[in-house]
Amino acid sequence: MEKKKIQVWLPLLLSLSMIAGMYFGYKMRDGNPGKSFFFMEKRRPIDEILDLIQKKYVDTVNINMLADTAIEAMLSRLDPHSTFIPAKDLEQVNEEIAGSFFGIGIEFNMFDDSLHVVNVLKDGPGYKAGLKTGDKIIIANGLSISGSKISTDSIRKILRGARGTVVDLEFLRAGKKMTTQITRDIIPITSVDAAYMVDSIVGYIRLNKFSQQTYREFMENLEALKKKGMHKLMLDLRGNGGGVLEEAIEIADEFLDGDKLIAYTIGEHIPKKEYRCRREGQFEKGDVVVLCDEGTASASEILIGALQDWGRATIVGRTTFGKGLVQEQFDLSDKSALRLTIARYYTPIGRSIQRPYKNGSKAYYEEILNRYLEGRQHSSDSIKKDSTKMYTSSTGKKLFGGGGISPDLFVAADTGKMGIVSARIFTKGLMGDYGYRYFLKNRPSLEAYKSPGDFARSFEVSPENWKLFESFNKEDSIDISGISEKERNYLYRNIKTSIARQLWRNEGYFEVMNMEDNTVKKGMEVLYKK
Repeated sequence: MEKKKIQVWLPLLLSLSMIAGMYFGYKMRDGNPGKSFFFMEKRRPIDEILDLIQKKYVDTVNINMLADTAIEAMLSRLDPHSTFIPAKDLEQVNEEIAGSFFGIGIEFNMFDDSLHVVNVLKDGPGYKAGLKTGDKIIIANGLSISGSKISTDSIRKILRGARGTVVDLEFLRAGKKMTTQITRDIIPITSVDAAYMVDSIVGYIRLNKFSQQTYREFMENLEALKKKGMHKLMLDLRGNGGGVLEEAIEIADEFLDGDKLIAYTIGEHIPKKEYRCRREGQFEKGDVVVLCDEGTASASEILIGALQDWGRATIVGRTTFGKGLVQEQFDLSDKSALRLTIARYYTPIGRSIQRPYKNGSKAYYEEILNRYLEGRQHSSDSIKKDSTKMYTSSTGKKLFGGGGISPDLFVAADTGKMGIVSARIFTKGLMGDYGYRYFLKNRPSLEAYKSPGDFARSFEVSPENWKLFESFNKEDSIDISGISEKERNYLYRNIKTSIARQLWRNEGYFEVMNMEDNTVKKGMEVLYKK
């Protein structure tokens, strides 16, 4: 009898248990908007339209590309910095954030349909395998990488790959065919363009971005300069478009004492978050000058804003870009990503750096160009024109917000020296190409220079050098024989820096360039007035 009762009730009990499990499972899912027990999500018009196009449209359509376009159009109604990153671009974007990738450690360029090794990273995989500047790579892993039809992206994909994998290369050196095998390894994408002593007490550091490695790189160079006797620092953030916010916060902490507020963020769905100093910094006492311009943005502005609000540094240059929005990256199911603005950031005294963007992205980015066209990059009046609200710093200084960060000392843009001919040379990348070719022709004499400073003081552009440069440009149908003296002097200077870059990469380029840089000169004046 008992056995029969169990047989009757058991199916009912199992059914009730299943229903209860389903109910509580769906209740847990109810935390998602608009979803409840036995909910069936209604398809949105965008999904229906894409389906109809795929099934009914008169021609064949790449539906994935069309969907990407729809997403970009949707994001264009938000702010200029919320962006969609297609799957094909995500790897490169993530490499920039991470500050590294896996490859063979060379810089290359195409000349006469041949891939030339322009630089070999010291102690990198290519260096260890014996590659040298000037080698011409013809085959990689059995694939030809010469000819006019192969793109730079295609070459990059061939040379890069997983760590520990091998690339077999065939290359020419002085006309002789050679082979080598290179094991791919981690290649840093450094944030520090240059770090050197300007004189016996002033150090210079230039940061080009804020990746996940920037703070570590900055500290290594800061400590090295301190060991060389640095007491004053010039930090160059011109052209630094930002990056990882936390890295800028960490660097600011090295300059500010106590538990000072560095920045704070807040958004409609993000609670207020304060970023404060957490430790004793390595440069809390020495004089600091920070260089900035219209290309200085985002994380760079966070760092500058904190130092300016606390009166810790003198800001020299031109009004910064004006990006005060914080993005978070969300990975999507098809390996693409959405970089969505989730908050605004504010400086310690409450300044929002963000420029208005109500007229759309096109007008937003054109505003930077308009600063030049309207002469605002040539007059200190731009400080007030570009700002919308006044604040008072901890030292009593009047500061502006709402339109980038205004410098304490304005330095006008020096654009008068570049003419139409120079612009064509730089647009085609011929200046860098010339530096490489000149290096190959004069390698022994150039390698005799011990340092960029030694080169800057001793090397002069000779008449023979200029004739070579003139004939090189004629190959690309650019005649430089009739240019003005001012433009000729401008090109002299850039010939010199392009050769310095070939010898010592960015370190050499900036050390030589900075000797004639007006903003650097003003910064030095400030450091020696203190």
